Amino acid sequence: MNPIPENANPRRVYSIDVFRAITMMLMIFVNDLWTLEGIPAWLGHVDAKEDGMGLADVVFPAFLVIVGLSIPFALSKRIEKGERLAGTLKHIFFRTLALLTMGVFHVNLENYNGNAALIPKAIWQILITAAFFMIWLDYGKTKDSRQRKGFQIGGVVLLGILALIYKGGSAEAPTWMGFHWWGILGLIGWAYLIASLVYLAFRENLGVYLMFFLFFLFFNSAAKLGWLGILEGIKPYIWISGDGSNPAFAMAGVVAGVYYKNYFTKGKGWSYTLILGLSAVVLLVFGFWTRPLWGIHKIGASPSWVAICSGLSFLAFATMIWLVDKRGKAAWFDVIKPAGTSTLTCYLLPYIHYAVYTMVGISLPLVLRTGLVGIAKCLLYALLIILITGFLEKRRIRLKI
Repeated sequence: MNPIPENANPRRVYSIDVFRAITMMLMIFVNDLWTLEGIPAWLGHVDAKEDGMGLADVVFPAFLVIVGLSIPFALSKRIEKGERLAGTLKHIFFRTLALLTMGVFHVNLENYNGNAALIPKAIWQILITAAFFMIWLDYGKTKDSRQRKGFQIGGVVLLGILALIYKGGSAEAPTWMGFHWWGILGLIGWAYLIASLVYLAFRENLGVYLMFFLFFLFFNSAAKLGWLGILEGIKPYIWISGDGSNPAFAMAGVVAGVYYKNYFTKGKGWSYTLILGLSAVVLLVFGFWTRPLWGIHKIGASPSWVAICSGLSFLAFATMIWLVDKRGKAAWFDVIKPAGTSTLTCYLLPYIHYAVYTMVGISLPLVLRTGLVGIAKCLLYALLIILITGFLEKRRIRLKI
């Protein structure tokens, strides 16, 4: 791939695709670490009571930043095509609904009681994933509309049945499905909804977007300092996701994305890189400087964690811009490209594998699940999932929401 001219207005920003692909690969990698023993603690999540963060604590924030990065390009493209506001809002709300739905089903896997339920957890897990594919598969325009609607209705019915037969909790105190913390996809959904609505409401107004990012960071800080105690009564019913941390990440991405459109695509590539780098430094300084106030915590979403991860994401994106957009090295990442173009499919495939793995009951020898060998196993596993995603993508088996 050739470098992107700095005065170009690309329909697709390949640096974002590569950034998304790398982040998705890391997400699969860290999600597979539970299968290992004897690995460095810094690879995983840091305990809620500890002050610090590991690699796994950086991946989800980076993905939220990428969600925000994509919003200015995706929504402006729809607007440029002449889509009415109602159509764009419909797209945003249905996309959010899809993410919230999948997130709720995923989070309820944690409390699934296989002894009390009608079917084993592994079967339930495979079936909800199959239903997701039936509903949100990219059927394309060539697929018979009646056949497509039939599959989608079938998927909705299947999800409804699986929800009805769900049993969670204990034998003494069984429970039905609950919302809990919405799951990873649900949190992404809320962040996407808020950032998209803000973007639409203030078309390309960079100053306003920056103010919203600062507001969410302030809200997050106020929550950690106990300043919002007076609002505790409404928190179970209406609140900003992650005490403001999740939309803060997404708005950081929106700011970076609009900056990209205003600078890089108008012949000011070095200005953009400088702004992005300085922003990263400011965020990192803020994060470490305020660390004594609330520590660095993913579980609990401390402002230091928000600022540091946003800064690291900006530095990573700046690196991708230099490598992919400036030097035209996108081909270096072709092997993991499907993780950036069929990301949701890539994220869901391990749910099928882990369920089958549980039912079969066969595990790898301990030597393959320990130390450096185990880490290599997890990296190969992530790559295998991406290769399968690419195989499916070529056959138009991919989710599109």
